[in-house]
Amino acid sequence: MAVSPEPLPPKKKRSSDSDERLLRSLLLRSRETSLLNPIPFVLYRNSNSIIRKTKLLTLMLEELVVDHVVSCFPASAVLCFEELYIILQSIKTLIEDCCNGSKLWLLIEQQSVANKFHEFTLELSTLVDIFPVKAMNLSEDVEELVNLIRKQCSKTAVWIDEKDINLRNDVLQKLDRIKSEIVPQKTKLKEIFTRLQLNDSTSCTEEIEILEEEVRNQNDEKSKAEIVSLIGLVRYAKCVLYGESSPRIIRDRKKSNSTDLTIPADFRCPISLDLVRDPVVVSTGQTYDRASINLWIESGHTTCPKTGQTLDHTGMIPNRALRNLITMWCREHRIPFESTETNEKNTGESTNKTLFEATKMTVTFLLEKAGASQSLEMADRFVHELRALAKTDSNSRACIADADGLQLLVKFLSSDHPTLQINAVTTILNLSILDANKTKIMETEGVVNGIVEVLRTGATWEAKGNAAATIFSLTGVPVYRKKLGRKSRVIKGLMELARTGPISSQRDALVAILNLAGDRETVGKLLEVGVVEMASEVMDGLPEEGVTLLEAVVKKGGLAAITAAFHVIRKLATILRDGTERAQESAAATLVNICRKGGSEIVSELAAIPGIERVIWEVMGMGTGRGRRKAATLLRILRRWAAGLYGNATAAYSTTGASSTTTTRVVLPG
Repeated sequence: MAVSPEPLPPKKKRSSDSDERLLRSLLLRSRETSLLNPIPFVLYRNSNSIIRKTKLLTLMLEELVVDHVVSCFPASAVLCFEELYIILQSIKTLIEDCCNGSKLWLLIEQQSVANKFHEFTLELSTLVDIFPVKAMNLSEDVEELVNLIRKQCSKTAVWIDEKDINLRNDVLQKLDRIKSEIVPQKTKLKEIFTRLQLNDSTSCTEEIEILEEEVRNQNDEKSKAEIVSLIGLVRYAKCVLYGESSPRIIRDRKKSNSTDLTIPADFRCPISLDLVRDPVVVSTGQTYDRASINLWIESGHTTCPKTGQTLDHTGMIPNRALRNLITMWCREHRIPFESTETNEKNTGESTNKTLFEATKMTVTFLLEKAGASQSLEMADRFVHELRALAKTDSNSRACIADADGLQLLVKFLSSDHPTLQINAVTTILNLSILDANKTKIMETEGVVNGIVEVLRTGATWEAKGNAAATIFSLTGVPVYRKKLGRKSRVIKGLMELARTGPISSQRDALVAILNLAGDRETVGKLLEVGVVEMASEVMDGLPEEGVTLLEAVVKKGGLAAITAAFHVIRKLATILRDGTERAQESAAATLVNICRKGGSEIVSELAAIPGIERVIWEVMGMGTGRGRRKAATLLRILRRWAAGLYGNATAAYSTTGASSTTTTRVVLPG
């Protein structure tokens, strides 16, 4: 028997209520668009013209709401309303993007943006032309408004103010002069930046940040290169035009350094414990900041710092999802976000001729001004600008070092002016990120001694901490690690800072000590000055860092380290019970080394701790992969000792200890 097809559901009829809601939504969007301010610096006439037209549309829609007497609108009217809503949203977005985006890039792209305004006006004209005025039985007032809008839209043509065109040509001329190594005229530069309302150091900094974000959003390589050139121009102009009048920037910087803003744990690099700037994923699946993991690998390590697993390869994959989340968080909290490695790779900054020459001119200007300053306050402002520039990219770091910037900075390391000393040592820290600069820092007369002096007698904890971070950065090169490890003043300064400094400075000192502990000869000196006792003290406030340092020292230190660590066994057991997974992992590894190399006397001390086996079982069940393995080894040692099978291994153990790879959490300079 044939089955008749099911009837199609009847079409839903539009209701008067749905038309009413559509009209009111359209009216709301039209009002929002009509209340926008025109673009104040470029394309003012274009934006103002289309805003005036939306004001007329708003009046028309308001009249329609009042005159809405028909049961529902004709289908052609509804279609017009829907399309009109989309166009108004596009106009609103375009004007807001122009007002909030880069002023310089808008100036360069003014023709393209003017074309968009013209296109939107033509679309408005088309919709108003086909609007079914007669079918809707509208009042004479509404008909008059529709005709007025038609007339206004029909007169529009693509138009750009001659002043805007001339200003664009001036900017392009400045870029060409910089590329040709000709220093731009200051008065003309001032005129350009005043027209664009870039009137101070703060507005220039914001413009640079917006341009950097624009680069990341661009797919066209030519556009990227043009924007990078603009970044160089703004950096130069910021220093030349406003470098002598930016004390507020310095105060803001000091304030930001002392803020209690907490960085989300997922946004911290496991190595540096600082905000991730360029997140990358290594072969074990862990994410690190690119600069931090690069320095870790370049220091000779072949393992993943977080898991302890051997890296199958040293390739890295950008973690773009995390980077986007961090960028949004930084914007929300008004934190400058730099991703210099990514910038250089994705924008060609390292090979952009205009940017390179602009950077050289900026460095020359700042060094001359800082050296010739009549007061420490004035010198501080220019050194602060050098500090900021040294954070941006490798080109800037190379330019500052090549221009003999270190010779100038070393003079300020002994300054009585606290912020000048901070800015000088932090600039050197930022310069040390570039490998080629490490050699210059080590070989330039007085620089290392100046850093060590700041470490020991600096005016502020921040200066001392950044001096320690600089030493850590330099110890990334094995030959410099050995050289610095021979300096008693370096070791004593780091030890004192680790004992007495605030948490952030303690971390800087601890990781520098940890890197020095990679050299067996230096470990002996560390033991002489009480590194084990210091690590034990630090465990109370920084358990992960303290126990990680102890693990490294015990591995490299032989019997002297084992003997010194005897009294720390109970504290390690407490961390094994109450610490974080990372702290538990290092505590278990340290106890295994102490028990293996120290013999039955030390094992008996561990076995005498109440409930120790239960604690070990818990780590075996819930710890990290490495932590579980070390806990299982520790349990076997205890059971062999209980069975009388664990003899005194001390006499058979070589005092030089056993070489092994250290799994650490370290802090890099930021």
